[in-house]
Amino acid sequence: MKQIKFTNNAGKITALLFLITILLTPFVVVNAGERGVLMQFGEVQKTVLGEGIHIIIPIVNTVKRISVRVQKQEVSAEASSKYLQDVFTDVVLNWHVIPEETNIIFQEIGDEKDIVEKIINPAVEEVLKAVIATYTTEEIVTKRAEVKSGVDDTLTAILHDYHIAVDDISLVHVNFSDKFSEAVEAKQIAEQDAKRADFIVLKAAKEAEAKVNLAKGEAEINRLLHDSLTNEILTRQAIEKWDGKLPLIVTKDTPDFLNTSEILKLK
Repeated sequence: MKQIKFTNNAGKITALLFLITILLTPFVVVNAGERGVLMQFGEVQKTVLGEGIHIIIPIVNTVKRISVRVQKQEVSAEASSKYLQDVFTDVVLNWHVIPEETNIIFQEIGDEKDIVEKIINPAVEEVLKAVIATYTTEEIVTKRAEVKSGVDDTLTAILHDYHIAVDDISLVHVNFSDKFSEAVEAKQIAEQDAKRADFIVLKAAKEAEAKVNLAKGEAEINRLLHDSLTNEILTRQAIEKWDGKLPLIVTKDTPDFLNTSEILKLK
């Protein structure tokens, strides 16, 4: 009986001490990088408490601390390109709560965990699907900066309506399905083979053209030589090359030598 009475007294003392502690704590500390959401009997007030010590009315007022520092959120999303090719994207988003609107975001959405789960993750996925759907798979690779800019601008506008500021967004990885990767590789091989075939055809055409030009050149040289070689020139060249010996002409009767006057005879 005494033990039960003692327990009751201990409970009353604990409750009294707790009440005294509350009554003797008429202030709250908001740490660096935080904002305090002031509530009166649970109702969010318009006042946002900045960093430092603030006097409040115990029991009447409570304060919820919300971080306004830059936070990083990683999101993996699947989307479809313009021609319905699967695109797998890993996004890193740096964001923070707009400090002067901390009370509104807490009232409408909740704390940091609620912000990520209810707003940021769905928004990133929807924006990626909307932006990537406007590009072909090739353009997603060749115009990556443009794709990033489109995601950044659209996401910034959407999150601002939820009192969230976007500091930076990065498309860390952009991957495609295995079938598409194989198709791209096959296409590249085919293009290389086609370029190689074009080169061979062009080379053969150039070689044929060179041979034709060479033949034309030789024919022109022969024509010029034919036109320039008269009987007088041929005779003179024969005399210049003659070693002075007369060729022997053998007939049925007697051997004879070619008449020199016939060699030197000019028409």
